[in-house]
Amino acid sequence: QVQPVESGGGSVQAGGSLRLSCAASARTLGWYVMGWFRQAPGKERDFVAAITWSGNNTYYADSVKGRFTISKDNAKNTVYLQMNSLEPEDTAVYYCATRRTPPVSTRGGDFASWGRGTQVTVSS
Repeated sequence: QVQPVESGGGSVQAGGSLRLSCAASARTLGWYVMGWFRQAPGKERDFVAAITWSGNNTYYADSVKGRFTISKDNAKNTVYLQMNSLEPEDTAVYYCATRRTPPVSTRGGDFASWGRGTQVTVSS
């Protein structure tokens, strides 16, 4: 297994919370940055958040700042996306991806290893 594996998606009502997890495989140890992206039906894939392995720097899309928090557990090689105050507009398939080398990027094309995604549905 090379691709990271997402989990934690589900259905919630607006205002609710979910926590997504992304477990990177042993073969992706040493990744430089891990990012979360999302794609809603009929829309392009968008950047959501990213975190670096060593510097603990975090980056967020404007649409999720103040509501989503990205964090990591190095011992578990796992990154989390805590999503609070969810809105129907957050409904999408959420993907995590890793990039092995600097610089930090928020462009999906700069990430080489992708998970299969997990569905998040927020109802009004």
